[in-house]
Amino acid sequence: MTADPTTPPRRDVGLVFLGDSLVTGIGDPRGQGWVTRVVARSQSDDLDLTAYNLGVRGATSAEVLERFRAECPPRFAGRTERRVIVSTGRADVGCGLSVARHRLNLATILDDAASTGIATFVVGPPPTSSASANAQLEAFVDAQADVCSRRGVHFVDCFRPLLGHDQWESDLAAARIPEHPGQAGYGLIAWLVLNGGWREWLGL
Repeated sequence: MTADPTTPPRRDVGLVFLGDSLVTGIGDPRGQGWVTRVVARSQSDDLDLTAYNLGVRGATSAEVLERFRAECPPRFAGRTERRVIVSTGRADVGCGLSVARHRLNLATILDDAASTGIATFVVGPPPTSSASANAQLEAFVDAQADVCSRRGVHFVDCFRPLLGHDQWESDLAAARIPEHPGQAGYGLIAWLVLNGGWREWLGL
């Protein structure tokens, strides 16, 4: 049988998620995290989706940049659409990296991606249970938002919507792994991503 010429070809999309332990989904008792939840809601009859979760515990933005350059090319081999989702920031605060260097690392990823035809989407870090850490993290979130705005890149702020959020805070308070949410918390991040321009960006 021959293909129906009136049926558009299925899109062949490669998705690579880069970031830290929150991308990996550490702490979720169901082992889903927010990435698996988002991918599950991204399936479509006209889409062949190949998703890779390359989150690494404790990864800084500098390490995410290195992984973008080294690990994305083999995942994208043969894909007609290439897309990268970046989520980083908390580890930079923890290791004392400056906002300026964090900004440069993110900008380099986005610029390198744009120059090679890779679409990008940035998910900002959620708040912690520490007021002092959050005061620092807010500056990183603002820097991410500005870097993305200047480049027309989709950015989802997970910091302000979850700061003071009852379910988020209770999840962190009950965390088996410090500063990592459980099922409900990761569900909140997934909701923010899915309702933060995700479907439009993916063309669903």
